[in-house]
Formats: sequence, structure tokens, C-alpha cells
Amino acid sequence: MYDNILMDSLRIDKWLWAARFFKTRALASKACDLGRILYNGHEAKPSREVHVADQLEVKNEGGDFHIEVLSLSAMRGPAAVAQTLYRESEASIAARAKLAAERKAMQQFAPLPERCPSKRDRRRIIQFRGRG
Repeated sequence: MYDNILMDSLRIDKWLWAARFFKTRALASKACDLGRILYNGHEAKPSREVHVADQLEVKNEGGDFHIEVLSLSAMRGPAAVAQTLYRESEASIAARAKLAAERKAMQQFAPLPERCPSKRDRRRIIQFRGRG
């Protein structure tokens, strides 16, 4: 079993998975390959070693995170434990909160359907799309 104190480096894809930024290690590796992970300002490959005090920029469906690595863990644990592995910058937290508020405000302007389409409506939709 890994001991967090004895490790001085860890693969970045494994750390991102353990810190719960990605659901699987394969997704973390793919994000590295696509250039969505920046390690101290440079694109990171999945095999890149991450150390304590490194700066990472992570882009995933949750938003853009600017974080500092506080500790290393190769084991994926509960979310409360995973949040102790890093510290997110204040600017990053504010930017993600602003983006979430904008998304929530945009939902007010999106028209909601008054009712579900009837059988007749569905037939017209199918006919309009050219499938029948």
C-alpha cells in the first residue's frame, strides 16, 4: 500500500484520478493528451511526474481549475479526502462561481415547452425531419 509521506512524485493522470477531477484514470490520461492539463504553464503528458507545490491548470466539465498540489495519493478515496490533496486559487473559485451564475441566469430565458408533444405532434416532427 502507498504511504503519502514516502512518495515524492506520482504520475499526473493517477493523481488527477485520485483527486477526483476525472471519473477514471483513462479519462485523466485522455485529458492530458488533448492538452487540457497544464503543469507549471506547460502541457502535461499522462506520464508526467507531479510533486508537492506544483501548479496545475485542469479543464474539465466542472470548469477551469487553477490549483496547487498539497499532497500526493495514488489511492482514490472519499471526496472529502480528495479535496485535501490540493488548494484551488481564489481567482479560480470566483471565475467558476461567476460562470455557474451566468448559466443559471440563461436558463430563465430558455423557453420551456408548455406540454409534451401529442401523438399528432410527434408524427409532424417525424415528417418534418424526413423520416417517414
